[in-house]
Amino acid sequence: MTVGLWDCGSGVRALGAPPQPQGRPPAPSLGPRKAGTRAPSPSCVSRPWSSPHPSARCLPFTGSLPLARPSAPSSFQLTFSLPTVAAPHDAEIRKDVQTYYGQVLKKSADLQTNACVTTARPVPKHIREALQNVHEEVALRYYGCGLVIPEHLENCWILDLGSGGGRDCYVLSQLVGEKGHVTGIDMTKGQVEVAEKYLDYHMEKYGFQASNVTFIHGYIEKLGEAGIKNESYDIVVSNCVINLVPDKQQVLQEAYRVLKHGGELYFSDVYTSLELPEEIRTHKVLWGECLGGALYWKELAILTQKIGFCPPRLVTANLITIQNKELERVIGDCRFVSATFRLFKCSKTGPTKRCQVIYNGGITGHEKELMFDANFTFKEGEIVEVDEERAAILKNSRFAQDFLIRPIGEKLPISGGCSALELKDIITDPFKLAEESDSMKSRCVPDAAGGCCGTKKSC
Repeated sequence: MTVGLWDCGSGVRALGAPPQPQGRPPAPSLGPRKAGTRAPSPSCVSRPWSSPHPSARCLPFTGSLPLARPSAPSSFQLTFSLPTVAAPHDAEIRKDVQTYYGQVLKKSADLQTNACVTTARPVPKHIREALQNVHEEVALRYYGCGLVIPEHLENCWILDLGSGGGRDCYVLSQLVGEKGHVTGIDMTKGQVEVAEKYLDYHMEKYGFQASNVTFIHGYIEKLGEAGIKNESYDIVVSNCVINLVPDKQQVLQEAYRVLKHGGELYFSDVYTSLELPEEIRTHKVLWGECLGGALYWKELAILTQKIGFCPPRLVTANLITIQNKELERVIGDCRFVSATFRLFKCSKTGPTKRCQVIYNGGITGHEKELMFDANFTFKEGEIVEVDEERAAILKNSRFAQDFLIRPIGEKLPISGGCSALELKDIITDPFKLAEESDSMKSRCVPDAAGGCCGTKKSC
């Protein structure tokens, strides 16, 4: 089944505040390729701002973090420092993005790349059914690059950064149920108006007595101005939007602030294989198509560590293709990938050693098997060895009741089932994952049960 997703809205000054949860507790050195004389990317460490172009920008940081960057494959090293001032043309960038998504794009067919189109992949039945309930006009204004529907959503409070026409919000609102709540925030007024237009339609469709969705016109990097309080959400999602925002660190910092301890930022976005040259960073169409402001993929780990998140967990990745010859010329040898990551707000307590875990099963849509990320799939009743960080995430998040967690060496109560204790190489590079996925698809032969070729395992 091919699932279309659209939502590159970005997060303008708040016009109203969302309802807050009631009765709930507040809740190394890197080596980017350098192509010729490419300038540092807007979202990476870089030289001081020098571009006069009104839509160009550079990610502002506070303080500086000198990085020694060995350039692969040679041993040549460069040292950069993070800029300490904000880019001067943020307002122009926002205006360009608002124009692109409010006036230029009317439907998915208007896109000139597949960056804001979700690649077809297996989707659980309950999500397929939820997608089918979304109004056609809302679905047509969806510009996402991934499926930002994580697991175990019942009764959760969720914030969607850059909610656009509201498609993801309406899907999520079905899955959290009437006791949960979904807030969408977007800076493009036209997108918010489309989303609000169909509030009654969707609540009636779901059979809910009262609406569990709120839409806000505001900036995703200024959630405080929108009235969103500290530690008020279980989950924050975002679908192909953070690349559109000049200050990416501030977006991530705000997401961290509003998440409860143990909460999760589950988001899809576009990443680059190189530090982007100025010609790409200042190209209005590439910016609107989610490419011009894309983050160099290794920088995500730097930003998240600086903020306090646990290390990023890569979930899915797909290579992006360009269907426009002129844009291909501008892009040159730079590659782009759409990738989904999950970031957890780390708890100060948790296992300090590797652990063995058993998935108890039962999560809606994942009753027998839970694909937690690209590196770990948990099958019901199977023992899996995980590192201390992943064990701490499972123990301190909404997944705590779904797993039995014990230090290695301690006997686990199991009745039958397999054991998957072998150590494995962890994939963190979205380009590597995308290439491996494409390779697997090309040589995959479905078996009699409709599955795909894979690693054999004995119990």
